[in-house]
Amino acid sequence: MDPFITIKSIPAPLPMINVDTDMIIPKQFLKTIKRSGLGKNLFHELRYDMQGNIKNDFVLNWDPYKKSKILIAGANFGCGSSREHAPWSLLDFGFKSIIAPSFADIFYNNCFKNGILPIKLDQSNVDILMQEAEDKNEISVDLENQTIFFSNNKNIKFEIDEFRKKCLIEGLDDIGLTLKKDNKIDIYEEKIHNIQPWIV
Repeated sequence: MDPFITIKSIPAPLPMINVDTDMIIPKQFLKTIKRSGLGKNLFHELRYDMQGNIKNDFVLNWDPYKKSKILIAGANFGCGSSREHAPWSLLDFGFKSIIAPSFADIFYNNCFKNGILPIKLDQSNVDILMQEAEDKNEISVDLENQTIFFSNNKNIKFEIDEFRKKCLIEGLDDIGLTLKKDNKIDIYEEKIHNIQPWIV
C-alpha cells in the first residue's frame, strides 16, 4: 500500500445520497480478485449507456474531473453490500480521498485497508467543498495536520483515528502491519519448533 501524502486536486462533485456499492462497481465486474483494472468500470451504469458509449451527462466523464483524486459525495456513501471491489475501483480510477457527511461502516473501514482516506464532515462543510468542486477550484488534503485547504488559504479541520492515520501515512495495510512483527513471529515459530519438533 502506498503511503498517503498530501493530496492536491480539483475534486469531483457527486451530490448524491445513499450511493451504494453496486452503483460504485456493479456486480458483473466482481469476477476478479485483482485490484487493478476496475477503475474503467467505476460507476459503470452512470458513465456508459447500454451500448457501452460514454454518457455526456455524468461528472466523471468531464474534464477536469476525469483526473480527480478527491471525491466530494453525499451522505451514507458506500452503503449496500460489503464488496471490497468498491474501494478497489475508486482507487484504480485515481481517488485517494472521499469526503462526505457519512459513510457505511464496512465501506469506511475498507477504505483505510486499501489506502483511501475517507473524511467525515458536517453537511455545511461538505456543501462548501462541493461548491469548490463545481467551481473547479483545487483543494488540498493534508492528513498529517488533519486539514483541508481551499480557496484563499481557507481551511477545514477533520477528525481521524490516530491508529488509522498512522497506517495511512506509513502505507500499512493488514499484511504490512503483520510483517512489521516478522522478527517476533520468527522467534515464536523457532520456540514452537524446539518444543514440538513434529509440527512442520
